[in-house]
Amino acid sequence: MDRDGVILENRSDYIKSWGEVRFLPGIFAALRRLARSDYAVVMVTNQSAVGRGIISLDEAMVINEGVLTEIAAQGGRVDAVYMCPHRPDEGCACRKPAPGLLLKAAQDLELVMARSYVIGDAASDIQAAHAAGAQGILVLTGRGREQAALLSLGGKVNCPVGADLGAAVDYILAQEEGLA
Repeated sequence: MDRDGVILENRSDYIKSWGEVRFLPGIFAALRRLARSDYAVVMVTNQSAVGRGIISLDEAMVINEGVLTEIAAQGGRVDAVYMCPHRPDEGCACRKPAPGLLLKAAQDLELVMARSYVIGDAASDIQAAHAAGAQGILVLTGRGREQAALLSLGGKVNCPVGADLGAAVDYILAQEEGLA
């Protein structure tokens, strides 16, 4: 799952310190449900504020660690974090919509991408999911409502859409029940 816009409130000026972190409503309950599943829970985030010199890599890592600590304190879990610190113009293989970080997570955690889901609030999250062979789920929190238009084919978004992380988790768990 993505971080900003899925777990945390998006900021147009970037999250630059722990004091600017605001968790979205309902995410802890959703992550507690996901923690009880057999799924690996992975956070994959673009953080171009690092590459732009707005925050240091160390500060970005402190923010991510704080997010993980709070999620764990609330009964959830995140098994791994993958972060791209590059600017969009750097053309790296790890910045979503490129699938590099998703493929690295799959390799490191022995994930089967065809049975994996990527939850995001941006077209780039869904594009990365598709490029990696995973199922993308768009949430309407963060930039999701405006980004849905970028994913629209004939007026219909080409992936499942949920109101928030809780709805995305509901969808994933329902899919798993259907396979059992």
